[in-house]
Amino acid sequence: MKKDFLKKLGLKKNNAGTSTGLQDEKSKKYIKSCSPVDGEFIGNVSETTRKQYDAVIAKAEKAFKVWREVPAPKRGEIVRQYGEALRKYKEPLGRLVSYEMGKSLQEGWGEVQEMIDICDFAVGLSRQLYGLTMHSERPQHRMYEQWHPLGIVGIVSAFNFPVAVWSWNAMIAMVCGDVCIWKPSEKAPLCGVACQNILKKVLKDNKVPEGVSCIINGDYRVGEFMTKDSRVPLISATGSTRMGKIVGQTVAARLGRSLLELGGNNAIIITPSSDINVVLTGAVFGAVGTCGQRCTSTRRLIIHKSVYKEVKNKLVNAYKQLRIGDPLDQNMHVGPLIDKGAVDNYLASIKACKKQGGKFIVKGGVLKGKGYESGCYVKPCIAEVTPDMPIVRHETFAPILYLMKYDSLDEAIHIQNNVPQGLSSAIMTTNMQEAEKFLSTAGSDCGIANVNIGTSGAEIGGAFGGEKETGGGRESGSDAWKAYMRRQTNTINYSAELPLAQGIKFDLG
Repeated sequence: MKKDFLKKLGLKKNNAGTSTGLQDEKSKKYIKSCSPVDGEFIGNVSETTRKQYDAVIAKAEKAFKVWREVPAPKRGEIVRQYGEALRKYKEPLGRLVSYEMGKSLQEGWGEVQEMIDICDFAVGLSRQLYGLTMHSERPQHRMYEQWHPLGIVGIVSAFNFPVAVWSWNAMIAMVCGDVCIWKPSEKAPLCGVACQNILKKVLKDNKVPEGVSCIINGDYRVGEFMTKDSRVPLISATGSTRMGKIVGQTVAARLGRSLLELGGNNAIIITPSSDINVVLTGAVFGAVGTCGQRCTSTRRLIIHKSVYKEVKNKLVNAYKQLRIGDPLDQNMHVGPLIDKGAVDNYLASIKACKKQGGKFIVKGGVLKGKGYESGCYVKPCIAEVTPDMPIVRHETFAPILYLMKYDSLDEAIHIQNNVPQGLSSAIMTTNMQEAEKFLSTAGSDCGIANVNIGTSGAEIGGAFGGEKETGGGRESGSDAWKAYMRRQTNTINYSAELPLAQGIKFDLG
């Protein structure tokens, strides 16, 4: 089965780490990809050398000169064809995502569906890259603004969404006329190679330069090739806040642009009027989906004291029903963490929570025995805490859920906002006044604020991103496309004179 889906995606034992085909004899370094599902070796991906990277840049620069002249709707047609190819490869690519990253098979297929959806969105967008017209203060003058492509867009993606987040950036950037260089996570590099293999054929069939989309592979040092490179005007980076601060400072130092999607510490406020069935579905999936490794995963439940006991008891019962195991088995709810380093972070946070006074009502731990040989399977756990505990302000990429009480809605909103991160948030209520207050300027300070749905997951039609230490970037839908273009204001004088703005006189006679 494993060899079957790898073969369908054109993956071999050793896979090229760039799209140039250039071999650098001085480097024979490989990134070894092993599955957190069973610990088995999947394949190698060659690490990109500096020489190879410069060759990729040259290829991308050359391709940009061609691609920017292609009419935007024609660029959209190429993206449409990629979406059709993804429909064809949805089954094996989703299976690879599940096996290499560890998320459930349904989530793996769902991630590929996100790619298909953003292709559809981008096709429509290719005919809607609108500017504005403005009235000039000078007679017989016309003013308008238009948008032009930036050039090369560097994309650094994280392991938890090894294909979808790249597509959010790349498909939008491509219809905008940009070319893309992608560094996939070194923890899921084969997913990147597979996506490139599929796109490469679409580009070739349409006689589009291959440099429109390239990949490079390696750790943070390969990423630094791009972040320090003035030939790459925009870096879109997804990952930890720590990583984002480094990327942001590096890119800013050369006056480049950065689009940052960083950490989340997402909370759901549960009010007395909430529907308990909606609460349970949103909270449990938000907390344990992708084994707590989504940037939108639910980390905190802020529960009104009048319903606290009921919600707590139902959550404990719901956690008893969770099935943990091979994510390719569709009967399982929870798969593994990405690697043993993530397991160590999980255990360290549990220890810190206990030390700070947290009480675990659903205990955690590492699972051992048959089916858990990789050492990456852990128990989703729940702790009762107080909002002032330092651990509550910290994001752990693992299935640890913190419960806390509140008295008034103002207090609940303060608790929710009183963390460094500002990505996703939600309130469970059937009270219109509570819902509207939560969405008001005095409410949630996050980039995403939901009512009666959880924090986890987002549709591609809306702009995705957050505030504060989440980085402030916006990807995917709405007008997020503007991040990948440069704005230009144009003034046209169709008179026989040259009047100056603000009524200024400049007489040479």
